[in-house]
Amino acid sequence: MFDRSVRDSHSSVEEDGDGDRESTPAVRLEGISHQYGSTGGRFRSNTERTVTALRDVSFEVLMGTIVGLEGPSGSGKSTILHVVSGLLVPTTGSVELRGTDLSALSDAQRTRLRRQHIGIVFQRFHLLPSLSARANVALPLVQAGVPRSDRRARATELLEAVGLADRVTHLPGELSGGERQRVAIARALAADPDVIVADEPTGELDTATGADVLELLTDIGRERAVLVASHDESTLSVADRVITLCDGQVVDDDR
Repeated sequence: MFDRSVRDSHSSVEEDGDGDRESTPAVRLEGISHQYGSTGGRFRSNTERTVTALRDVSFEVLMGTIVGLEGPSGSGKSTILHVVSGLLVPTTGSVELRGTDLSALSDAQRTRLRRQHIGIVFQRFHLLPSLSARANVALPLVQAGVPRSDRRARATELLEAVGLADRVTHLPGELSGGERQRVAIARALAADPDVIVADEPTGELDTATGADVLELLTDIGRERAVLVASHDESTLSVADRVITLCDGQVVDDDR
């Protein structure tokens, strides 16, 4: 359903020698721990307290699979998504994206890698209200320097793929919640990423609309690695594997 035709030729993530995208994990977390409220192990103030969000978390996400993260609020699900996305550098441990250690990169390098290889789907869509559906989808391609005609064609193609061929020029305020989430998914796919991270992707949707979005995520997961955090059992039901977190630790892994 989704054409994997956009790939930055200057990507720093190497394919395997035999070209097999499934031969190595898309994501590998090894001994990840993270504390909020500290800098280099020192308190910034006498009253500051540290909060341990993750404790020695290790797992892999293979290409072509969907891995679900479940657990109560504060269990560390969103922190893991931020770590995998390169938005957060863990206090200890390593995070690898297709063999590249994110913690060894500069902020600028992590940003570039994220734009090229990670698509993010937010619970509340995060669409720019003044831009059309097509312009929102094309935003990652603007940042990548893709020519205007090419990015318009790619955005249109993706909107058609998610069932929004007749909503290309509509503003987010003119779309339903389910349609806005489909636009968000199309935007996450714009740069043809290896990895999709989704934080409560059906949290703002009714049951029927959420089922449609889950069908899209299942389709995406056939040729990418998908990491989805959710409290919702129906959302987690599409996962090939579910990792349960509590107090920042993995307490169950049903692989």
